[in-house]
Amino acid sequence: MNHKVQLTEAQETLLITLYCKALPNPIFHDPTSQEILEGIDYEFEQLKVPVQTRLTVRMRAKQMDYYTRAFLEENPHATVIHLGCGLDSRYKRLDNGLVNWYDLDMPDVIEIRRNFYSESDRYHLISTSVASLDWLNLLPVVRQPVMVVAEGLLMYLNEKEVKALILKLGEKFPGCRLVCDVFSQMTAARVGQHPSLKRTGAVVKWGIDNAMDIEEWGQGINLIEEWFFTQSEDIQQLTTLLRFVFNFTGRFSIARKAHRILYYSL
Repeated sequence: MNHKVQLTEAQETLLITLYCKALPNPIFHDPTSQEILEGIDYEFEQLKVPVQTRLTVRMRAKQMDYYTRAFLEENPHATVIHLGCGLDSRYKRLDNGLVNWYDLDMPDVIEIRRNFYSESDRYHLISTSVASLDWLNLLPVVRQPVMVVAEGLLMYLNEKEVKALILKLGEKFPGCRLVCDVFSQMTAARVGQHPSLKRTGAVVKWGIDNAMDIEEWGQGINLIEEWFFTQSEDIQQLTTLLRFVFNFTGRFSIARKAHRILYYSL
């Protein structure tokens, strides 16, 4: 059965991510995304997703899975909160049979998600805006370690909203981990010309140049790692031209920081 998709411009970007993960590729295998793609009534080709965007989406997902999986190996009974989950299948990919998992997104996104995912005693769907912060009151205070994943999300919030979110997470779950991807300020200002974003009309609002600036937002915030796409071991699997592009841009800080993954303890 195909499901008709009607989303706002910013939420339509989740289809870009789904499309990139679903297409067969040697970097990131996600059969669930392929199943969902086939069940959605949408002309994905009109998104006009460039090859390099497909690569970075897959590399991003793989690296965020790596951080989350490692966290669960150390803390098998942990709670994971996936903000702006879209139609991602991270829970299915990483479920260890013990984790308590929350997937959160806007109501219309969660409505579509319910066609493909069913809640259980360990898997929960939260239908709300991330920026409202009221959803934090719906979560129980837990003693187990907490991991928060924000993939392809924070750049669509403004800095005030990002700061409020991070401080509230640290207040609610002291010592929790946060993994997120961010743009540099230059990228945030220019990425509106990206063909897929132009197609959806989504607006990028925030970027950050120095990852350590977030440590100054509140006590107890510590940057664990700043990961650049040029570090990906999967670059060796790419064509000669793409390997050259990644290796060449990796020489320049401004290019490396255009889009990267940040991992914090809050």
